[in-house]
Amino acid sequence: MDYRVVKVKEDILVENNKKAQDVRDFLKSKNIYFINVMASPGAGKTTLLVNLINRLKKKYRIGVLEADIDGEEDAKTIVNTTETRSIQVHTSGACHLTAQMVNDAFKSFDLTDLDVVILENIGNLVCPAEFDTGSNLNMMLLSVPEGEDKPLKYPLMFEVSEIAVITKIDTLPVFDFDFDKCKEYILKRNPNAKVFRVSALKDIGVDDLADYLDKKISMTIS
Repeated sequence: MDYRVVKVKEDILVENNKKAQDVRDFLKSKNIYFINVMASPGAGKTTLLVNLINRLKKKYRIGVLEADIDGEEDAKTIVNTTETRSIQVHTSGACHLTAQMVNDAFKSFDLTDLDVVILENIGNLVCPAEFDTGSNLNMMLLSVPEGEDKPLKYPLMFEVSEIAVITKIDTLPVFDFDFDKCKEYILKRNPNAKVFRVSALKDIGVDDLADYLDKKISMTIS
């Protein structure tokens, strides 16, 4: 009996990468910078985004894609606290967004007069890292309560992210977290990663991160 081996995951990723390039080309034609934000649930993605957007919106027109399996709380939070354009994207149980999902979301999202689109990806340190969304920049968050060993356990997330943000640093006195060791692990996975330490709640370190994003955006959409 004849048979053949089908590399399903490989084929899926190849097709996703093609669609991601389509997304990238589309946004380039509109002079829009696209940031993909990834982290575990509870790492502080939405809280940090509110803080960052309220800084960056003074210079850029920003829209936000909020991805969740269900619920609309994050999109409502973004709209109510930043007054920027936002839509909620439901994944119907999927643990990540593919480039096709992003493309479909853009069809329902008014991109008119936007300079920057930020995707708050599904809360997960594994699946979102596997799928190129067509972003210009991947930024991942790791909170102090999660522990400094996560770069060793979830390597791909750190390998594909240009920016690694250690969040909730105001809780350092409470948790056994070694920042220097964590940074060492991150750079082991990605020697070119830019590592920031912030507390969005206490407004610590956010200016430095916003300045870095500002430079990246301005270099691309000038």
